[in-house]
Amino acid sequence: MQILVTGGAGFIGSGYVRMLVSGPKTTGRTPRITVLDKLTYAGNPANLESVADRIEFVRGDLCDAELLSRVVPGHDLVVNFAAETHVDRSIEDSGDFVRTNVLGTQTLMRACLDAATPRVVHVSTDEVYGSIATGAWSEDAPVSPNSPYAASKAGGDLIALAYARTHGLPVSVTRCGNNYGPFQYPEKVIPLFITNLLRGRTVPLYGEGNNVRDWIHVEDHCRGIQVVAERGAPGECYHIAGTAELTNRELTTRLLRAVGRDWAMVEHVPDRKGHDLRYALSDRKLRALGYAPTVPFDRGLASTVDWYRTRTAWWEPLVAGGEGDAARPLGAAAGRK
Repeated sequence: MQILVTGGAGFIGSGYVRMLVSGPKTTGRTPRITVLDKLTYAGNPANLESVADRIEFVRGDLCDAELLSRVVPGHDLVVNFAAETHVDRSIEDSGDFVRTNVLGTQTLMRACLDAATPRVVHVSTDEVYGSIATGAWSEDAPVSPNSPYAASKAGGDLIALAYARTHGLPVSVTRCGNNYGPFQYPEKVIPLFITNLLRGRTVPLYGEGNNVRDWIHVEDHCRGIQVVAERGAPGECYHIAGTAELTNRELTTRLLRAVGRDWAMVEHVPDRKGHDLRYALSDRKLRALGYAPTVPFDRGLASTVDWYRTRTAWWEPLVAGGEGDAARPLGAAAGRK
């Protein structure tokens, strides 16, 4: 089994790679894994350090058709994590988001079609649906994105599904809620808050913190993706729902408690433009394939805090006067992937 993981040096992609290499083998054989990653600011070779000797790494751009024509052939499964993902950045400048999330997806789908790849999974987000006041979206809900990031992901999803319906490409789309866990870049809300609090810095909370997000541990997300890869139907979408629906204020309370700080460390900042109030997914379709999350939120959050507390050598270079610096409220209680 040969598997290509695009965006495999990022937070979720590297978690998937580590799962494939280190997890139980249903076939008794370790798959041969190729990681393709451009190594932009959020792609980090250190995320793959523990498995580096058991994978092939290719540095490259998802939009490079010539490169993909050489890398994609011969793989039995392609899983696409490659994406620009941060909402605040997309509001400031959406060009890279459209290029990677739409054109990059199309370039990859074409390469997979040309190579007759037996199985493709395209990883996406609940944000393509916009905001929902009550209940939960099913997979047949219409997309209605509000941020440039979400719009670019919706465009990529539609491209992937069009390749399934027009060309018969065996691609499925997964859509997931807010992820957390080890190796998450410190601009995202949970690692941003943890690393700020550990350094004695304040944390920025958008508005009154009433926006609601559904949280899932990255390990559960990766397990859900693998279920879709193995049992999902081509041309279909599958939701991978979280295990804890919390307001950003509730999340902040839990993070303060976990790090041993109080509300004096919270700075309220103006709300984000077009800030979706609530996301929620129904995952009954995926559960029918045998999937269920296994990491309770309280346990997962505690282990995540411990990871950042003991892995300062991983995150300190990322926040020391650079992209993740607390002076800029990136991801302030927004919880992007």
